Amino acid sequence: MINPLAYSSPLMKDPRWKSVETAMRRHGGESGALIETLHSVQESFGYLDEDAMRQVAIALRVPLSKIYGVATFYHFFTLKPPGKHSCVVCMGTACYIKGSALLISGIKELTRISPGETTPDGQMSLLTARCLGSCGLAPAVVFDGEVSGKMTPPDALKKIRGWMDIAF
Repeated sequence: MINPLAYSSPLMKDPRWKSVETAMRRHGGESGALIETLHSVQESFGYLDEDAMRQVAIALRVPLSKIYGVATFYHFFTLKPPGKHSCVVCMGTACYIKGSALLISGIKELTRISPGETTPDGQMSLLTARCLGSCGLAPAVVFDGEVSGKMTPPDALKKIRGWMDIAF
């Protein structure tokens, strides 16, 4: 059962929280539902902020430190709002050998952000993946959920420039 103290936050008035409550109920509202609940929060809100993690801690009766530990341990979770667009560069062996490090270098130079960061204007998040499973397309990049293969730095930069409101 969900702890009624969880309803003390303004977050609880957000209609997206209903899906999180549903996920907690579906998994019995117990501490064993932590990962599923965090997935639901991230799916609903796009990331895990401190207020949401605090509410999950109260609702599941789990220490906030444990929630933070789980959220930072698993690569899937993010504690920062994502950018409007996402660029995920594969760093698997095939992609690395075929130049993914050059892609990262060019993107960093253009956007002035490193992997795991979002541009100050919120337009783009740069991420890396250990392997996309698209080795035949090396080097592969996922732009807004779509895999692009055999990428060159100029191709990747052209795509990213198209997202930006201002010219870099």
